[in-house]
Amino acid sequence: MGSSRNVAVFGAYGHTGRFVVAELRERGYVPLLLGRDQDKLLALVEAHPGLEARQASVDDPASLRALNGAAAVINCAGPFATTAAPLVEAALRAGIPYVDVAAEIEANVDTFAHFAERARAAGTVVVPAMAFYGGLGDLLVTTAMGDWTAADEAHIAYGLSSWHPTAGTLAAGAVSGQRRGGRRVRYTGGRLEYHDDALPTLEWPFPAPLGPQSVIGEFTMADVVTVPSHLAVPEVRTYMTAKAAADLSAPDASAPTAVDERGRSAQTFVVDVLVRSGGTERRVAATGRDIYAISAPLAVEAVDRILTGRTRTTGVASAGAVFDAPDFLQALSSHLSLHVPLDTRG
Repeated sequence: MGSSRNVAVFGAYGHTGRFVVAELRERGYVPLLLGRDQDKLLALVEAHPGLEARQASVDDPASLRALNGAAAVINCAGPFATTAAPLVEAALRAGIPYVDVAAEIEANVDTFAHFAERARAAGTVVVPAMAFYGGLGDLLVTTAMGDWTAADEAHIAYGLSSWHPTAGTLAAGAVSGQRRGGRRVRYTGGRLEYHDDALPTLEWPFPAPLGPQSVIGEFTMADVVTVPSHLAVPEVRTYMTAKAAADLSAPDASAPTAVDERGRSAQTFVVDVLVRSGGTERRVAATGRDIYAISAPLAVEAVDRILTGRTRTTGVASAGAVFDAPDFLQALSSHLSLHVPLDTRG
């Protein structure tokens, strides 16, 4: 275990990694910059004088001793099907907690399946999908559930104004598509199901100011792994605004463009959550800006809570299982506007 203020960031020079490095510095942590590309690491050090950079690659397990001296590691380098397991292994060897921002469904399933017992036995915490997809939705569903221990359905609707994907997003999507053999995935009947059905288009009643929007149903995101990992909800469904889905799949899809001093894009989002149990519905929503930028405070808040002992369990755990979800969301009030509850009715 290293200094409690040193946090390794693997993939520190990537799009999300840069946001994470900046967020760590703002909160008084000392990022340790890790990645395989020495030139990009050196360029990042020029932007953040005084920080240490160490070259490391998941293809070279010995190089992952670069985690030595860190109190925790945040993995920002996808595809996580390639990077997650080696980094979790390295974190367990180093005796430090691991957090990643993986949106890849299969990679997150693998983390739960392969490391749950070892992480629990080590008394450490491994938190996959601690990001916009997977982490935020799980925190919102857990908050909406309140005192419920089970629900019939959970619906997470993503209202993105646009979606300019990073190269990492596109690469991760390609890997997931290959692993599924081109099939689609959904969570129904308490399990993941792969299928070739066409995805439905419907209207989702987002709260004001966004209002009703055309969405793609069963546009399945990492929430189908995180939510059922600790909540008894047999049906977890996610939706994406049709415009954002079209942006993502466009042949000329372009990366995000910074429009402010923090490097955020102009993209805005609403994440609207509805849970049902019997005849009762509960609804919670969060609004904010830039799905990549918001992943930084999510991941850094997670690390801060782990290092300061504000956790509920050990082992591999999703955001809603390991943290006090309502309190966690309130801690992000400078990044998110939270509407809780928007609607509760019988």
